[in-house]
Amino acid sequence: MDLDNVVAIDVHTHAEISQDGHGSLSPELFDASAKYFKAHDHRQPTIPDMAAYYRERRMAAVVFTVDAEHATGHRRIANEEVAASCAEHADVLIPFASVDPWKGRAGAREARRLVEEHGVRGFKFHPSLQGFAPDDRMAYPLYDVVQELGVPALFHTGQTGIGAGVPGGGGIRLKYSNPMLVDDVAADFPELRIILAHPSFPWQDEALAVATHKPFVYIDLSGWSPKYFPPQLVRYANTLLQDKVLFGSDYPVITPDRWLADFAGLELKPEVRSKILKDNAAGLLGLKREAP
Repeated sequence: MDLDNVVAIDVHTHAEISQDGHGSLSPELFDASAKYFKAHDHRQPTIPDMAAYYRERRMAAVVFTVDAEHATGHRRIANEEVAASCAEHADVLIPFASVDPWKGRAGAREARRLVEEHGVRGFKFHPSLQGFAPDDRMAYPLYDVVQELGVPALFHTGQTGIGAGVPGGGGIRLKYSNPMLVDDVAADFPELRIILAHPSFPWQDEALAVATHKPFVYIDLSGWSPKYFPPQLVRYANTLLQDKVLFGSDYPVITPDRWLADFAGLELKPEVRSKILKDNAAGLLGLKREAP
């Protein structure tokens, strides 16, 4: 990746469909998410489609799916497929993986293999969709491997559009995505790089507290238009957390075009704006500039 030629790094995008047409969510949950985000013309781009989209915009993107097979019974998109497809477009795409924490030590072995053999650069967790509390000790063998391998763990936090409006929310419990549950993980795995995904409604202050207190906890700004960001999030991003806040869109439900247009309206210092869009993510992900 030519880091000098990249204008922004989107740390939060979803692989929603596999090469054989299998979706990352059931049709019911996918439709609920599209309605929640008012994504009336929402398409499910393939990973090559995503590469072309980001390449055209001179952006890089982190790509992942979510393995929630235990809680939903829905077959995941294979992590190996995501990694291989991203490797074909390594100039713009960075592969993350998702391993269901309910898989225990087998999941921990899979995580190690995905990093060492398939070039995965981080892991995505969605506690509400996966049906687990982040501080549940059954997930600790997986965290232990992720910490040892030195790659980030990205946790969904706050409300989710998945299951919104479905009776019972599709069985998805919001309480698991309180960032205070991730604070225990940050305390017990002090070298683990953690990203709290999204403005964490209704727990925004909790997320800010955890990111301020724990040195390796970051916040990504995906899933919301910046014009709706809570004022305290903007204030902290502009000051105390300026080195720990990351651009993320939640593509394809929110496009980087829309996100960046609204981001331009925030009152941020110019040097902070460049940190959020690119520099903080480049450092966290260990991306290096090419030698002249």
